[in-house]
Amino acid sequence: MLGQRLEVRQGQGLVVTPQLQQAIKLLQLSNQELDAFVEQELERNPLLQRDEPEGETGDAPAATEAADRAEMSFDDGRAQDGGDAVDARSDDVHGEASPGERASDRAAEDSQPGLSDWSRVGAGGSAPEGDYERPDEHEATLWEHLQAQASQAAFSAPDQAIALTLIDAVDEGGYLRIELAEVADRLGCALERVEAVLAVCHGFEPTGVMARTVPECLKLQLIERNRFDPAMAALLDNLELLARRDLIGLKKVCGVDGEDLTDMIAELRGLTPRPGAGFGGEPAQTVIPDVHVRPDPAGGWRVELNADTLPRLLIDKRYHGVVQAGARTETEKTFVADCAAQASWLVKSLDQRAKTILKVGSEIVRQQDAFLAFGVEFLRPLNLKTVADAIGMHESTVSRVTSNKYVSTPRGVFELKFFFTAAIQSVDGASTHSAEAVRHRIKSMIDAEGSDGDVLSDDRIVEILKEAGIDIARRTVAKYREALRIPSSVARKRMLKTA
Repeated sequence: MLGQRLEVRQGQGLVVTPQLQQAIKLLQLSNQELDAFVEQELERNPLLQRDEPEGETGDAPAATEAADRAEMSFDDGRAQDGGDAVDARSDDVHGEASPGERASDRAAEDSQPGLSDWSRVGAGGSAPEGDYERPDEHEATLWEHLQAQASQAAFSAPDQAIALTLIDAVDEGGYLRIELAEVADRLGCALERVEAVLAVCHGFEPTGVMARTVPECLKLQLIERNRFDPAMAALLDNLELLARRDLIGLKKVCGVDGEDLTDMIAELRGLTPRPGAGFGGEPAQTVIPDVHVRPDPAGGWRVELNADTLPRLLIDKRYHGVVQAGARTETEKTFVADCAAQASWLVKSLDQRAKTILKVGSEIVRQQDAFLAFGVEFLRPLNLKTVADAIGMHESTVSRVTSNKYVSTPRGVFELKFFFTAAIQSVDGASTHSAEAVRHRIKSMIDAEGSDGDVLSDDRIVEILKEAGIDIARRTVAKYREALRIPSSVARKRMLKTA
C-alpha cells in the first residue's frame, strides 16, 4: 500500500563551502600557479595588499609567518622545530574544517621511450640552488628566422601566403607537421603550387628544415654536400635496419661492401636530424624549489621553506575601517564584509598551506635520509599512506601537497613525487627494495658492459639481481630497461660490433 509520511533522521555530513574548496585548491597549486592566483585576488579584493619591506600596516604577512619559523632539522630520525611548533593534528590541514575526501589522487607515470636516438633531447642537470635568473635578451626563434627568409625569397603575394602557412606548421625540431593537401584545400589553390613553394622553402637555412620525415631531412643535407647517390638513397630508405644495427642487411640493400657502408654511416652521423633545435623557442620554465634541504652542522638535515615562493599578503585594516565607515547601503556593507572574510580566509589558507608543505617535505626527508647521504641506490620504498600516517593527515592531502612541488637537495632538484617509489620484495622476504634503486642498478650493470665486450641478457640481469637478494621477474627487468631507453641485448651486441 502506497502512502506518504514524515520521518526525522539524524546523520553526519561534510559541507564543502566555497572557502574550503579554495583552500583545497591552493594545496595542489605550483608556486607559479599560486602567484597567478594571488595576483587575481589582489585585483579583485581591495582589502588585500602585498607586504612591502617598508610597510607596517595591516595584519602579519600570510605564509611568510610560517616561512620565518618554518625550519626543521633531523638528527637520528627525530624532527625538531627550529622555531614555533608546526601544527600537525589529525588530517585537518585547514584549521577549522577538513576536506574529508577519501579518494587518493594517484597517477602512474610511465616513461615513454623515444622513437630514435636522433629525436632524443638531452636533459641537463639540476638547476643550481639560488640562481633562477632568466636571460633578458631575445633570441630569434626558428619561425622568425624562416619568415625573414620567406620575405626575401621574391614570392608573389599568393605564394607568400602559402609559405607563411607552411612555416606556421613547422615544429621546434624544424619538421613540417601538416599535409600539403590540407594547405591547398585551406587556401583554395592547387596542390602543385603548394609543392612548388615547399621546394623553394627547402632551400632555406638551416639545411633540412621543413622536411616532413627524417629521411627527407637527411636527403636535403646530403644533396647540399653533393653526397646523395643511389647507395645513400637505399640507406635512407632502410633506416630501420640501421637502428637495429643489421649491417649484413644494409650491405645487401645498398649494394656496397663493409668499408663503404662504414663510410656512409659515418656521413649520416655528421648530419643534423633536428635542424631547428639550434634556434630559440619558447623560454623554458625554470624549476624553482618550494623546499630547501641542507646538511645540518649538528648532524642530520635541515628542512626549510623557500620564502621566495611564498606570497607576502597583508589585510589593510586601516583601509578596511575607512570603507566600512563609508558604506551606506546594505549592498555596500555586504560587499565590504565579504571582502574582509575572503581576505582573512586567504591569509589563513596560505599560512596553513606553507605549514603543510613543510610537514610533508620534512617527513619525506626523514624517510629518505639514506638517499640524501649515499645516493639513489639507497632510496627506500615509500607510498602516500606511510607519510600520511606519520604526520596525521589523509593520503589525498599528501597527494595534493606533493603535486607540482620541488625540493632542492645536495643531490639536485627533485619533484616531491620522485621519492614515492614502489617496493620490490627481497629474496628472503624480510625486506624490500625501491624500484628506482633497482632501475639504477640495472642501468649501472648495462653501462659497464662495454669494458669486457660481454652483453647481459635480461635473464642474466635477473640472476645477478637475485644473487644480490632482489626478487624480480624478467618482464619487470625488460620494462625498466625500456623505460630507461636501453635497447635489447641483441641490439647492444650489434652496437658493440659496429663500434
